[in-house]
Amino acid sequence: MSDITIRDTTATIAAATARAAGPRRGMPPWLRWGSWVPTLITFLIAAVLWQVIAWTNPYVLPSLGDIGASLIGDASMYWSNFLVTLLEVVVGAAAGILAGFLLAVVMTEFQIIERAVMPLVIIVMVTPIVAIAPALVVAFGFGMVPKFIVTGLVVFFPMLVNSLAGLRDVDQRALDVFTTLHASRWEIFRELRFPGSMPYVFAGLRIALPMAVVGAAVAEFVAAGQQAGLGSLVTTSAAQANLPVTWGAITLLAITGVLLIVLLALVRRRLLWWSDGEVTAKG
Repeated sequence: MSDITIRDTTATIAAATARAAGPRRGMPPWLRWGSWVPTLITFLIAAVLWQVIAWTNPYVLPSLGDIGASLIGDASMYWSNFLVTLLEVVVGAAAGILAGFLLAVVMTEFQIIERAVMPLVIIVMVTPIVAIAPALVVAFGFGMVPKFIVTGLVVFFPMLVNSLAGLRDVDQRALDVFTTLHASRWEIFRELRFPGSMPYVFAGLRIALPMAVVGAAVAEFVAAGQQAGLGSLVTTSAAQANLPVTWGAITLLAITGVLLIVLLALVRRRLLWWSDGEVTAKG
């Protein structure tokens, strides 16, 4: 089957989908007061309650002003620890996402691999990660490798499950067309399965990226060795009852997760403009 024929077929299907969807009209969501005012009110209420608790119980929560002063006054300390955590998130998440997607591709093409490997994957995923981390330190030493592995394991399963669902959720009519044209497995994957799986992949990423931040922090909590990173900063400052630093590090972890979600939404809007909407994530 020639590449020209495949591209023509794919273009025809995409054009028909775009015509069926029709043009999108209306104001951008961020300009609609109903999209951001409820969120703003919720955050204001949460901030007021936080301040009340901080004023009445200063040993439970620090005030927002103390947290802000800590973030500004010790910016270099927070920055150096943030870079360590960010490295763990980037490397660990990239490895876990890539491994999950590639294994999903193999399972889609060879179902015997799924029957052989999936039980082992499930066993690893249901094992508490805090129990695995110390064993990884024994196996790989006290450097960054155990933290990369823990972060990768956290994101691996949601990426595998969602990628597998996306690669198998193929329009049967389009698949029949490709089969009639005697398309090879590679041609079906390249022109049909891979593009069609992207909404599911991005749905998996919506789970995986925030979990990568959680995984990096947990790895720093339980994996002994290098005392750096926001997770380690939370542990050491909490042991010293330094609440402003503890919550300052927690705030940066939360902001990192939110920024990853926002960045993912922007990339999805740019790449998946043809998709009707979000796909419900699995896992």
